[in-house]
Amino acid sequence: MPSFDLALEPDMVKIKNGVNTAAKEIGTRFDFKGTSASVELKEKEKEIHMVGDSDFQIDQIYEVLVSKLTKQDVTINFFVKGEKLEKMGGDKVRRIDKIKDGIEAELAKKITGAVKNSKLKVQASIQGNEVRITGKNRDDLQVAIQMLRKEFPEQPLTPKNFRD
Repeated sequence: MPSFDLALEPDMVKIKNGVNTAAKEIGTRFDFKGTSASVELKEKEKEIHMVGDSDFQIDQIYEVLVSKLTKQDVTINFFVKGEKLEKMGGDKVRRIDKIKDGIEAELAKKITGAVKNSKLKVQASIQGNEVRITGKNRDDLQVAIQMLRKEFPEQPLTPKNFRD
């Protein structure tokens, strides 16, 4: 039976390149000279740490980061913005943004519900942090992919492991 897995996986190489180019620009920009402005990727924790002198400077760092990541074709929807600023020593503040990896249980339930409500001849099942969609023929799966992209435009869902 034809099937595919729906995943939410960021391309960490592109994210790393985007963060590195943003860090280079922050190091050379005139308005960041003499400040503690920096951006760093923690790959194992899947986090981006931004350090600055104020919340305004953190916002500027975020704008530089977003511009560099969009040039690398990374969707900004992979990032969960940090809720609060952490005070560090002196007048430094830090914000930690998380990188989404894998479909969360709540989103997986919404996806399976949308597949059931679509009246397509496909079934959806939750497989850990992915959703597997199976159907009788390939065309139904193609329609399901298009329907899910329209239904969840803010989520960077990726179909993979397409099997016949």
